[in-house]
Amino acid sequence: MEAAARSELARLVGFAGRADAPQVLADRIGRRLEDQMRLGGPIADPVGWLIGRALPQRQQCGDARCDDRVLLDSGQDCPWCEDRQADRRATRHAVAAAVDASMPGTSEAARRAATDRQLHETVTAEAWMREHRWAQVREQQAAAQARAEAAAAQPDFDVPAAPVAPVVVPAPRPAADTPAPVPERAGVDEDHELVLEDLTREQVLDWRARAAADHQIVHDHIARYGEHSAQRLFTRAFVATVQRLSGLGHLDLGYTPWGQA
Repeated sequence: MEAAARSELARLVGFAGRADAPQVLADRIGRRLEDQMRLGGPIADPVGWLIGRALPQRQQCGDARCDDRVLLDSGQDCPWCEDRQADRRATRHAVAAAVDASMPGTSEAARRAATDRQLHETVTAEAWMREHRWAQVREQQAAAQARAEAAAAQPDFDVPAAPVAPVVVPAPRPAADTPAPVPERAGVDEDHELVLEDLTREQVLDWRARAAADHQIVHDHIARYGEHSAQRLFTRAFVATVQRLSGLGHLDLGYTPWGQA
């Protein structure tokens, strides 16, 4: 147990620093103990519980700093985990809207059951996509660390960084079934194209909410700027959901994300 505690403490030093790492580990153990007593009851095997559940980092997303949806180096909420929660809400809204449109006149219980089935299939497919994305993130982080170590071992040279072309996206248009004009949003000019890097988080979330209500916004964006740009604005998982629902033409409750596999 002592070896496991020292090993985890050494890992935390790399994130939080030598001075703060012991407190970060103590807070983690206290948080896990509170959860255990609230949800699981008394601990039968304290040593096994400490090694298996209290000490290890619980990484909830692809960010190596994430522990229980909090960043180890700053103590702030993990933005990747916040994006995942927003993705789940957008996915549920999109699936529920598709079910309502395809099952007019049916009871609420029937629509809810159909939504749950379709949502389960969608979430399962997205889980595989998310795991692939996390693997890419981990590879990128390892490559960045290797480049940083290689650069530190070389003499300093004034090499200008290659310019990065901004991703330009169109302003979201109002949904077709909205009778009243959409109020003007602060910082958004509907007559001009926008640069994705200039958008605030609130503007991005607003576009995602509008796209959940009107999937044509996603299709228009892909037609003009490409699928990669749409994935950056609306998230890769939501674009995949919209494309899948569009390919079905109507809700097929027998559809599974594995196709003919």
